[in-house]
Amino acid sequence: MKKNIITVLLVLIVPIVAYILLNHSNSSMVGVADAKVTKPQVIKFTSSMCLDCQEMNKIIKEVYPQFKDRIVLTEIPVQDGKTFTQEQIKKYNVTLVPTIIMLDSNGQQVRRIEGAIPKDEFVRYLEGLK
Repeated sequence: MKKNIITVLLVLIVPIVAYILLNHSNSSMVGVADAKVTKPQVIKFTSSMCLDCQEMNKIIKEVYPQFKDRIVLTEIPVQDGKTFTQEQIKKYNVTLVPTIIMLDSNGQQVRRIEGAIPKDEFVRYLEGLK
């Protein structure tokens, strides 16, 4: 009887412990701005249910290819529930979407855009990003 209980406990506990350990290791990912990136970065916090986000996604999809060699683009879907996402939301104090954070090549925030903006204004910001 004791062997059966021990076996059942091991069968249930080992996968749970493994799951916890694997998820904990994923949560210690390097922060977006902490990565050793020497290019300017654009961090886009977005949601699939947000109309302004969809508008900005179209603009970014259209203009980003001309900047892809010199600017790193990172998209963070705010409702994915991952620890990394929550850490980035807190780090950049994101309270609404879309929020676009622009970092220079030293990782310093140079611009914050909340909400949708016109395409020509967004292009002008990307051109000025060093």
